Amino acid sequence: MPQTHWYLLQTKPNQEARALTNLTQQGYPVFCPMLSVEKLRRGKVSMALEPMFARYLFIQLDSSRSGQGWASIRSTLGVSHLVSFGGVPARVDATLIARLQQREQQAAPEHLFHVEERLLIADGPFAGLEAIYQATNGEGRAMVLITLLGQFTRLQVQAASLSKLS
Repeated sequence: MPQTHWYLLQTKPNQEARALTNLTQQGYPVFCPMLSVEKLRRGKVSMALEPMFARYLFIQLDSSRSGQGWASIRSTLGVSHLVSFGGVPARVDATLIARLQQREQQAAPEHLFHVEERLLIADGPFAGLEAIYQATNGEGRAMVLITLLGQFTRLQVQAASLSKLS
């Protein structure tokens, strides 16, 4: 009886979800670890799911498959190629997959800004001032501290008007 192993697939740019869907519809066990990330979209802060490893998926295959049998996988929409070294497909240890699955379930959302992070106010009446991030204040606003007249002053600004210092 053939054994199954996990292998690494590279997807086309930004097509992890498409490859995942198409491979799943073909009956392949596929895993794409995802992280919840805070993003700015159209001036609003929202949560989004992003792949932990951009452009990569893990697929479980029968080890007896020949290179020709993998042609259907390579021709799947969204898939670029099966990662190989010296013509041999890269096998991934099952314990690593189990750890990634556990990590995915336990991962806390990644926030756009972190408490005490130094930011720049990009627009509005305080444009160009440095600010210290304190907290998200709902409705796309953030609470920051700025220095006015030698004292820290709390200020609510639109999160979209903040940028990280380079």
